[in-house]
Amino acid sequence: MTQVCYEKWFGKGTVAFGKRTCHTEVPKTGMLWTVFLRWHYQEPAAEMAPVAKVGGLADVISGLGKALQKKGHLVEIILPKYDCMQVDQVSNLKVLDVLVQSYFEGNMFNNKIWTGTVEGLPVYFIEPQHPAMFFSRAQYYGEHDDFKRFAYFSRAALELLYQSGKKVDIIHCHDWQTAFVAPLYWDVYANLGFNSARICFTCHNFEYQGTAPARDLAWCGLDVEHLDRPDRMRDNSHGRINAVKGAIVYSNIVTTVSPTYALEVRSEGGRGLQDTLKVHSRKFLGILNGIDTDTWNPSTDRYLKVQYNAKDLQGKAANKAALREQLNLASAYPSQPLVGCITRLVAQKGVHLIRHAIYKTAELGGQFVLLGSSPVPEIQREFEGIADHFQNNNNIRLILKYDDALSHCIYAASDMFIVPSIFEPCGLTQMIAMRYGSVPIVRKTGGLNDSVFDFDDETIPMEVRNGFTFVKADEQGLSSAM
Repeated sequence: MTQVCYEKWFGKGTVAFGKRTCHTEVPKTGMLWTVFLRWHYQEPAAEMAPVAKVGGLADVISGLGKALQKKGHLVEIILPKYDCMQVDQVSNLKVLDVLVQSYFEGNMFNNKIWTGTVEGLPVYFIEPQHPAMFFSRAQYYGEHDDFKRFAYFSRAALELLYQSGKKVDIIHCHDWQTAFVAPLYWDVYANLGFNSARICFTCHNFEYQGTAPARDLAWCGLDVEHLDRPDRMRDNSHGRINAVKGAIVYSNIVTTVSPTYALEVRSEGGRGLQDTLKVHSRKFLGILNGIDTDTWNPSTDRYLKVQYNAKDLQGKAANKAALREQLNLASAYPSQPLVGCITRLVAQKGVHLIRHAIYKTAELGGQFVLLGSSPVPEIQREFEGIADHFQNNNNIRLILKYDDALSHCIYAASDMFIVPSIFEPCGLTQMIAMRYGSVPIVRKTGGLNDSVFDFDDETIPMEVRNGFTFVKADEQGLSSAM
């Protein structure tokens, strides 16, 4: 899991990290001294499963937090209090009897602070008392003022930590939405004496970088003249400022979500930031994400018709039969292969290859179930047309929305699972599919290359081979793997 690798960089035992020597407890056990380091992590983020989920970031925030917590660390999450979040997924939600004031656009604004527990993790929710009602919207992202919304949130999150007096070891920010935390911490809060922590920044996808006119940095109190420079936050290709670039420059350590993706972003995959990554290469590394094996566990999964494990796969056949009945799929031939696909329908995910896989499966006499939707109207309409085309075919089903409970059932029922991404920083669905006994068929890119190893590749030990892969992002490559 990811946190094991962090110990390599942040240290075990009494270790000086930068100017900070972290706290230790040293219990004596017989003739040996055991050093146990308990870190205090703060994780400001835009998503967290299952309370505020758009994509894989949400799963990583909750999964990593739980894994670190199991190792004895103190982990606290900070989220915006979205009107659209799943409040029923928060235990003991209550508003604190405090008001945290934070700076924005030349004024001080109050913020209500809520607390609760999500997946066993303590979470702070920030509700801005700002006339723009930044998080009282019908969606998490996609608003015209997203840059302003998350610049505000980043400043408010740091103000919460500063005013609380918490002794924090690591502030771990994620993606462009909380990338502002890094320059704000060192240029504003360190000067106020809040300088005990070190900053870790993880970019989960370099496709999204948070760019805006340089003047917009002043909203949250950053010095535009100081930061609008090529070696700081000025965007490398658009003449604007770039939030992700600022986090790369200002963080103590920068990670991305797989070793292969870390190599890819040093060239064209960096989407203009490859030169910045080269300059800061000594503090940049790729760590393969993992999944939450408690949430994704077929032997305890409450959504399944029959629970099962690797030693007894009869339950998988029962779940396949149950999904066929639920979706009104043909069930005369139990051995008829079922291909699953759970994804956002965007260009990155290889929508043309997903379309091909649907038709190819129908041609070969298999069954195909797609669960996912697209934020791009043209792509959504295209797949609605495909769904209409197959509406009378009892071997093909397209469910063009996200349904968490149904996703568990598809993982459990599918014999094969396709992930034909054009690029994929890490990918979690292929890992979940394998956890549920479904064979992944993936394109060799990013984290897919680091987690799926072709069954026919004789250069790889047999015990490591776990799926089928293809290289070229074309229909012929996918067909050969299928």
